[in-house]
Amino acid sequence: MGRLLVPVLLVAIACSPRTTAPDPTPTPAPTPAPAPIRVTMLVATAGFHHDSIATARDVMRTLAAQSSGAFVVSSSDDATAVTPAALSSTDVLMFALTSGELPFSAAQKDAIVAFVTNGGGFIGVHSATDTLYDWPDYGRIVGAYFKEHPWTREATVTVEDRAHPIHAGLPATLRLNEEYYTFRQNPRPSVHVMLTLDAASVGAVGDYPLAWTQTIGRGRSYYNALGHFPQTWMDARFQRLLTSAIAWTSGR
Repeated sequence: MGRLLVPVLLVAIACSPRTTAPDPTPTPAPTPAPAPIRVTMLVATAGFHHDSIATARDVMRTLAAQSSGAFVVSSSDDATAVTPAALSSTDVLMFALTSGELPFSAAQKDAIVAFVTNGGGFIGVHSATDTLYDWPDYGRIVGAYFKEHPWTREATVTVEDRAHPIHAGLPATLRLNEEYYTFRQNPRPSVHVMLTLDAASVGAVGDYPLAWTQTIGRGRSYYNALGHFPQTWMDARFQRLLTSAIAWTSGR
């Protein structure tokens, strides 16, 4: 019997289940999705009230819903809603089709300036330059003040900086039926011009910037003079500009 002991033990060892040491490398946790960019959209008016405001609000809500969580939009026509507390939970402040001397308090004005200079984003659309003429800090943030709109017709818009991320996918020119603005001072010396009106397309000569970017302290500002008509807000090219501007001004 003793002679069988060693072979039996060898068979038992060979047939026993093997154990392996646990992998010391932990499984990486899934990367959480980035928080959505929070856009506060103001459409308050103390002067001319554009018919396109309702369309603008609907379009921005739709674009947010279609963004797969990239950004969210809350809109208001009440200037008192832009408070220091509201700005503390905002990434991009958007003035769309605003007009006139909005009734901002000194505390609100200070909060808006601090928001942008400390890294917040600002977007102005169309008559955002026909707003707050008596507040020079706002003029610096938006980049210029409206002078007049001598051409309301179909014309050609030139895309100046096609390499900028806001212009990703855009052609070199756009044909649009719009109300085209001119400004009290040409903003080109102090901003980065993005779109210009092709003066020849309206039978004119000169330099007519229509959209631009700039930095304000640590913040980013984008202005686009288009958007007078509801049809412009429904235009996929204009919508692409706005969604890209949200990403750019937020610093994402």
